[in-house]
Amino acid sequence: MAPVYPKFDVIKSGHLDVSSVHSIYWEECGAPSGVPIIYLHGGPGGGIENSDRLYFDPAHYRSILFDQRGSGRSTPHASLEENTTWHLVADIEKLREHLGVDRWIVFGGSWGSTLSLAYAEAHPDRCLGLILRGIFTLRREELLFYYQQGANFLFPDYFEHYKSVIPEEERGDMMGAFYKRLTGDNQEEKLKCADAWSRWEVSTSKLIVDPSYIAKAEDPKWALAFARIECHFFVNGGWMKDGQLIDDAHKIKHLPIVIVQGRYDVVCPAKTSWDLYQALGGKDNSNVEYKIIGDAGHSAHEATIEEALVDAAEKFKSIKA
Repeated sequence: MAPVYPKFDVIKSGHLDVSSVHSIYWEECGAPSGVPIIYLHGGPGGGIENSDRLYFDPAHYRSILFDQRGSGRSTPHASLEENTTWHLVADIEKLREHLGVDRWIVFGGSWGSTLSLAYAEAHPDRCLGLILRGIFTLRREELLFYYQQGANFLFPDYFEHYKSVIPEEERGDMMGAFYKRLTGDNQEEKLKCADAWSRWEVSTSKLIVDPSYIAKAEDPKWALAFARIECHFFVNGGWMKDGQLIDDAHKIKHLPIVIVQGRYDVVCPAKTSWDLYQALGGKDNSNVEYKIIGDAGHSAHEATIEEALVDAAEKFKSIKA
């Protein structure tokens, strides 16, 4: 049996104007009067997929998903203008108010875990709890491990394509070199770099390399938003102090939190999730559950990760809105 719920329909959707520039696409699924849970997608720039709502029992949860600025069905596509961590945190609050939600469970993986932490630490009173996967806190050391040197020791063949689009003399700062091209005027170079950046991430996301998952990068529209927005956030350090999300974890240690981490996650290595767990009080904090999944990498779409996420959502059914 699949660990997630069978497919079910969106019951309501729309666009919300969050600024004079941006309109975000949102959708609701499940039980209209159920416990609200918001899903925060990865990237940044990844957008939501139909499979993202299947962790949540539609008979219990009122699940809410949205495409962050510049992503998916939000407009304008791949826009970097007024697109920062704190703009997105403000958008979540605007969406909560728009949909008449008082408090909700916050669910996010990868960059979604970053945004979940940023939102929860800014608005702990609006959170019933957090389910976090593949923890990423945007510290410089995390970025350098994956985009500069570290992950390439494990995936040298896939790293070769990633670095090949950057001239050798600029490879001392791969993120900076990509950003220059992803925000430049040469459309052909921009698309080539978007493909290389996106392909590197989808190639390394699963414990066992999955060609069908890599094929996501073949969609130039998706790849461009994914690469441009990610790189934009990363070269700017998320517009926060390095280590801020770990340092401020004490603000949410009273909330029920489940951390799900693939042991062999190369994109967001387990050290970050461990650092977060310790900052939340570790084994001395009974509110926090830390689950290392021993046969998984980074992707949410590995069976044992899916199983752990569904299990976390099932346990959170004891939480009342």
